[in-house]
Amino acid sequence: MFIKDAFLKKETTLSFEIFPPKNLDNIFNTIQELKKFNPDFISITYGAGGSSKDRTVEIASTIKNNYGIEALAHLTCAASTKEEIEEIINKLKQSKIENILALRGDIPEGFIQGKEYPYRYAKDLIWKLKEDANLCIAAAAYPEGHNECKNLDNGVRYLKEKVDEGADLLITQLFFDNNNFFEFKEKLYQYNIKVPVVTGIMPAVNKALIEKIQKLSGFVLPDKVKSFMSKYEYNEDDLKKAGIEYASYQMEELLKNKVEGIHLYTMNKHDIVKNILDNVSFK
Repeated sequence: MFIKDAFLKKETTLSFEIFPPKNLDNIFNTIQELKKFNPDFISITYGAGGSSKDRTVEIASTIKNNYGIEALAHLTCAASTKEEIEEIINKLKQSKIENILALRGDIPEGFIQGKEYPYRYAKDLIWKLKEDANLCIAAAAYPEGHNECKNLDNGVRYLKEKVDEGADLLITQLFFDNNNFFEFKEKLYQYNIKVPVVTGIMPAVNKALIEKIQKLSGFVLPDKVKSFMSKYEYNEDDLKKAGIEYASYQMEELLKNKVEGIHLYTMNKHDIVKNILDNVSFK
């Protein structure tokens, strides 16, 4: 099933993101627990190279074919050759994976973009996927801009290019200020972007991880979140409790405003997901 069809049936979709761990047994236990929440899909992050790519395909296949949950496989392109991209696409198709999150990916240090690497941007990969395969394509959105593009209007114009090339839905970078997302959504309307937008939420239960991602991507970290992360930096239980409480508040407000989807970045912690969903009136 194409993920885009889920938005025709539900007011707000629920989905999760997981990443390939070194021990695959652990992730399959996590998937079994996440299945209890009836997600509309689970996305699997994509490693920079080697066996990590194969693990992404394997996990996506297991989610789809063993657990009966739609899988959204991440696929990066900037440092990949045409042959490498085609190989991954064929593996996904063989595993009956119909949904892909098309990403540029990080540029390796010292990398030189040559003609053997034809996919410089996510929009180029989207074009390739739409040309070669019958797939549902998701693309990344940045409600508060990105370190590489702080001008939000420029960012939305680039996003429009992804949609024009064939992106069927958008999934946002994590954010902690819902008002910034609501303003971003209004801007999408101004640019005539009408595909479903899924809001990415990550509970702030790991200070080092949140600060690392913030440094890389440039999302806004509100004073309230900074405050409780600093206050409970050395108290794991209290930080977890505060992070779950804040994520629950975010989700409740988003649900009241009838967002099209909520995508929880789980960090492979199904217990945190359960605690959050116990707090919110998700239907």
